[in-house]
Amino acid sequence: MPGTPTARPEARPAASPAPAAATALPPVREVWFAAWPVVAIFVLSNAAMPLYAVWQRQLGFSSGTLTLVYAAYVVGLLGALLVAGVASDRLGRKPVLVPALLLALVACLVYATAPSVAALALARLLTGVATGAAVSAGMAAVTDLAAGRRIGPLLASTAMVLGAGIGPVLAGVLSETAPAPTVTVFVVEGVLLVTALAAVVRMPLPARGGTAGTAPGAWVRLPAVPRANRRHLALGLAAFAPGISATAFVLSLGPSLLAGLLGTTDRALAGGLALAMFLSATGVQFALRRLAVRTVLLASGAATVTGTLALVTAVRTGTLAPLVVAVLLAGAGQGAGQLGGLTLLSREVPAARRAEANAALNAGGYLLAGVLPVADGYLSDAIGLPAAATTFGLAVAALAAGGAVLVALRGGQAR
Repeated sequence: MPGTPTARPEARPAASPAPAAATALPPVREVWFAAWPVVAIFVLSNAAMPLYAVWQRQLGFSSGTLTLVYAAYVVGLLGALLVAGVASDRLGRKPVLVPALLLALVACLVYATAPSVAALALARLLTGVATGAAVSAGMAAVTDLAAGRRIGPLLASTAMVLGAGIGPVLAGVLSETAPAPTVTVFVVEGVLLVTALAAVVRMPLPARGGTAGTAPGAWVRLPAVPRANRRHLALGLAAFAPGISATAFVLSLGPSLLAGLLGTTDRALAGGLALAMFLSATGVQFALRRLAVRTVLLASGAATVTGTLALVTAVRTGTLAPLVVAVLLAGAGQGAGQLGGLTLLSREVPAARRAEANAALNAGGYLLAGVLPVADGYLSDAIGLPAAATTFGLAVAALAAGGAVLVALRGGQAR
């Protein structure tokens, strides 16, 4: 009996793990700060878009050459995704994000001083590399700091679309109102990137030391997920890939349609069109954030199908109302698909593979989004804009409908 009182206190610490109480979650404000570098890099990703008409007049290159400049971005982005996810999971988020932001600053300098088409292609390539790092390491940093809270995938996803929307309107307004139309925006963007660099330096992220928990193999490879998560990646891609292809399609056709429908080439208006699309993508994510992932993915498919059909209608009828509908629904489709895919991966994929999983999702989406508009540009030269836009618009709608069917049949556990 005398030994009984001493036995119980010794057993209690073994049953109650003390370290759990010692590891407090980072404040929510740190998650918001972590999203800023993603915003800043995505501002750059689309900032050049309204300026290509100015460069075409200054440097005298054709629309076919412009297509190749666009393609340089996709090459850089996909190339970065082959290594950025693996490197981020093995080395940590900061060792990938800091070089990416420095490359983005170099891209700003090249854009602002571009003397040739080759320089524009180089700037676009560097922008693609920086963006590839942002969608893998940057988004993973946001979800890491969120530590399982739903705010993580939401901010990671909205940071991307919000930055992508701010870029064109910022460039459009500054190029119409400020001196040096192809310089001022990149000076402003350089300042944004410096603040983003400071945000990365102060992030309270632990350093990673080695490859424990990460996938073995080469550092440069196609990004993938663990075998158990392949279904989750497929469900995310089923909505995200058609969604981001629809927004790329609208961005590539928007200026031409505005010129035909409104008789204007105003760069601020073209930027506003892009901003409206990405604000729609941002708003729909906040509106759907509490719904089941399966519902969010199905909403993405429905919005993308309807939006691409509206774009085809705008092209065929030459009326403005369907174009406005296409802009808003295309943004909603990308936003919902992106939120659903990122939420599913951040919830199901182990933290040690999270950046590579983000890279895999974006590689699949951007590959389709990069190929379709470029192919549409060349097909337009052969058969005309209305026929080409109809062909590719219906193709994107069919892909989105097929993806929605896959989610409906196989997404029962995506809650």
